Amino acid sequence: MTIRSQEHLVDIGDTHLFVAERGNGYPLIILHGGPGLDHHEFGDYLDPLCDQFRLLLVDQRAQGKSDMCPESTWTLEQMAKDVVSLADALNLKKYAVLGHSYGAFVALQNAVDFPGHAAQTIVSGGIPSAKFLSVVQENLQKLEPVDVREKVIASWDREANVKTQEEFAELMHDQMPFHFGNPLDPCIADYEERTMDTVYAPAMLRHFSQAEYGGIEVEDRLKDVTQPVLVCTGRLDRVCTVEAAEAIRNGLPQAESVIFEHSGHMTFVEETERYLHVVRDFLNRHIQ
Repeated sequence: MTIRSQEHLVDIGDTHLFVAERGNGYPLIILHGGPGLDHHEFGDYLDPLCDQFRLLLVDQRAQGKSDMCPESTWTLEQMAKDVVSLADALNLKKYAVLGHSYGAFVALQNAVDFPGHAAQTIVSGGIPSAKFLSVVQENLQKLEPVDVREKVIASWDREANVKTQEEFAELMHDQMPFHFGNPLDPCIADYEERTMDTVYAPAMLRHFSQAEYGGIEVEDRLKDVTQPVLVCTGRLDRVCTVEAAEAIRNGLPQAESVIFEHSGHMTFVEETERYLHVVRDFLNRHIQ
């Protein structure tokens, strides 16, 4: 079987989104984190799903190779709406959404604002309220070894002033140990190699670093979500914690959760095989 692969810009009305398509079958819209990253965040880690699913890896609004658009439209709510617009533009009748990190914020906002538009939603490393980010500073202070902690703290401080792609790439390199359960994990170097083609959006990171990374506040609206939702989190995640994942799961009418016991924030990298199995199993059980 020939695996479909193409890249193109999709007109969603007020802008164009870049989409890298891989695979055949049931559509799975995939939303990257950051903000300010692009679809390369996932490298080739999700590619084994191509045998059964049509992966639609999206560069979200004004990021990656998507068109620039007014900063006034750079909101969590607009990016959640973009998912619906993209599905309509691609004439998708039924589809799933998977968002990781900031992409999980978008996926969850989309589920709340547009219940049932996605037939299934996967929230990978997300939170239902900005209040759950209060643990980040505490976890920063606990990070070992000390030299790694100092680099991570400095990288976080640079987010509000990052200006170039090179500065963004250096910031991410310094910050990445915080996002792995083991800050010295040898997988970090391999991950950076497999995502080296990332097109960074410094302006987007500056914008959101001064706005609570979108200021997600949907905890009291989770009851409105009608589709099945899978909530994935790493036991060692220092940003989007197990507590936040449990709050999402407990607030949703149809939800199940999986904790990756040996992972931090980068579950699809740290426990790739299990991550792929969990995603495949969830979709197969809920696709009608």
